Amino acid sequence: MLRKLRVILDMIKVEHTLFAMPFLYSGAILAARGLPDARVVFWITLGLFSARTAAMCLNRLIDREIDAANPRTAHRALPRGLISPREVWVVVGVSLALLLLAAAMLNPLCVKLYPLAVAIIWGYPYTKRFTWLSHLVLGSALAIAPLGAYVAVSASITAEALLLAAAVVFWVAGFDIIYATQDVDFDRREGLFSVPARFGIPAALRISAVFHGIALILLLLLYFASPLGRIYLLGLGIMAALLAYEHAIVKPDNLSRVGVAFFRVNVLFSLTMFASISLDILL
Repeated sequence: MLRKLRVILDMIKVEHTLFAMPFLYSGAILAARGLPDARVVFWITLGLFSARTAAMCLNRLIDREIDAANPRTAHRALPRGLISPREVWVVVGVSLALLLLAAAMLNPLCVKLYPLAVAIIWGYPYTKRFTWLSHLVLGSALAIAPLGAYVAVSASITAEALLLAAAVVFWVAGFDIIYATQDVDFDRREGLFSVPARFGIPAALRISAVFHGIALILLLLLYFASPLGRIYLLGLGIMAALLAYEHAIVKPDNLSRVGVAFFRVNVLFSLTMFASISLDILL
């Protein structure tokens, strides 16, 4: 059982929760105009881990044949037979049940939005089979975190909540396009859809930069739509510098630093977002 647990934790890339968790708490603090109730923090945290686990497991299940054919992903647990599809489906069922429990323990609006959240995380893996806009769908899946946390605290959806969520959509889509440059040849050969496969790597990197520019504009609009002040603006400047650095180190003819751009820079981006919002609100 311990071996299976290690396989599951590796399969769902639990360390990538670092992308979503700061935005989750940013949404909660913004909605509460301070520290949210400990009970709410517990249930939104459980909801985040449950949603991410279900989403990653569904992605691996639906894409297991594609992963097996791709040299970059053939080492994953399902293609290697380290865990069975039935076992992964059990994890999905338990995760979705826990997500529903968390929603029920928060407020009725969270419960009403539960089917939409499940539809997004379940539907995302299929989108790469028919549209290069799949990157935006992935962004929508991660945007569930800040929007859900905001709704959990305030039981409402406001302009500032939508701006924060939309910024996450374009931020995630931008770095996912960069990540997809690694699979451009495979995607074209297998008939899969992505921005790099459709438009080529140089154009894809430009589109990624545009998406990140849109994300920064939305975060600037958040400043005007909320009580955020100078600390947040300072953080926004740092976030802009991080995205500029991300695009400076990834070139069409040199993709060797895609891993650095994907993980390290974006973790710093999300942590900077959390720090700037929380410090501004709390101080």
